[in-house]
Amino acid sequence: MKIWVDADACPNVIKEILYRAAKRLQIPLTLVANAPLQIPASPYIESVQVRSGLDVADNYIVQQMATGDLVITADIPLAANAIEKGGYALNPRGEFYDRRNIRERLSMRDFMESLRSSGVETGGPPAMSSRDRETFANQLDRFLTKHQS
Repeated sequence: MKIWVDADACPNVIKEILYRAAKRLQIPLTLVANAPLQIPASPYIESVQVRSGLDVADNYIVQQMATGDLVITADIPLAANAIEKGGYALNPRGEFYDRRNIRERLSMRDFMESLRSSGVETGGPPAMSSRDRETFANQLDRFLTKHQS
């Protein structure tokens, strides 16, 4: 199993949790972004810089990932593609996407997009809280404990 991170929008505090988990459990972690990243020196952690453009990092992750890999992303279409390919998807707030809830999330995303395109102010997500960080860390730990071979 490998962990893939949609790193352009991933909060630094979540990256730090992932770095510690990768080192502690010796799990490969790859951060994909369209800008250079500073990562800790570790044989388990790497970064890949892709060219700028819409969905370039997302497409790279989906092309490179394997069945059973974990993708960390808040991007609903990327999560859907990862699940479709047999992987798992966890958002930075600690919510797992799965076959049961991803369709609902895609529908809500499309609805919100149509509101925004018609001029309705929808606002953004709330700031990352300590509870979000704790939820993410707990979900990641449970997942890795369950899925480590």
